[in-house]
Amino acid sequence: IVSNALVDAGLEIRGEIVRLTMTMRGGDRPKGAHQRFDEISVMPRSMWEPWIVCRKPIDGRVQDNLRKWKTGGFRRPMPDKPFGDVIASTPTRKNEKLLASHPSLKPQAFMRQVVHAALPLGEGVILDPFAGAGSTLAAAEAVGYASVGVEKDPEFFALARKSIPKLAALKTNGGARACISSYPEVF
Repeated sequence: IVSNALVDAGLEIRGEIVRLTMTMRGGDRPKGAHQRFDEISVMPRSMWEPWIVCRKPIDGRVQDNLRKWKTGGFRRPMPDKPFGDVIASTPTRKNEKLLASHPSLKPQAFMRQVVHAALPLGEGVILDPFAGAGSTLAAAEAVGYASVGVEKDPEFFALARKSIPKLAALKTNGGARACISSYPEVF
């Protein structure tokens, strides 16, 4: 639904990023019979989360857009390694959830990688149209980027105002490093 709306709004889909994370959803044993059927899972355990990658259609070549608009590609984590479409991640840790109690809060170690890559020359503004508790905006602040968030829920808006500085100041352990490399300057 969201991807169709983004395409209808004029953006083009450029691929997906897969966040590898083992959540607690799925993989459980049959309720009330977990000892009797201890080798049975009632459904596959969720171990990944898709993220759609979109951009405004570019004018001509990517290099022309990089020169003119400072956008068009992804910032590499290291000069010899491209940004990958699979990022290993942990579930959001308890210490982050205590800073921002939101049902779908994403971990800063993961968000900082995505945000860092989103501005290929390190210039521009990160836009989060569904800001929630502000994890994307906090990641932008942590890596030194400007950002703008939109949140229609007044409670989440108030939560974001409180949690963004706290999440941005959070030290991460680098547990959600890209599978292809690491971002030492981001952690």
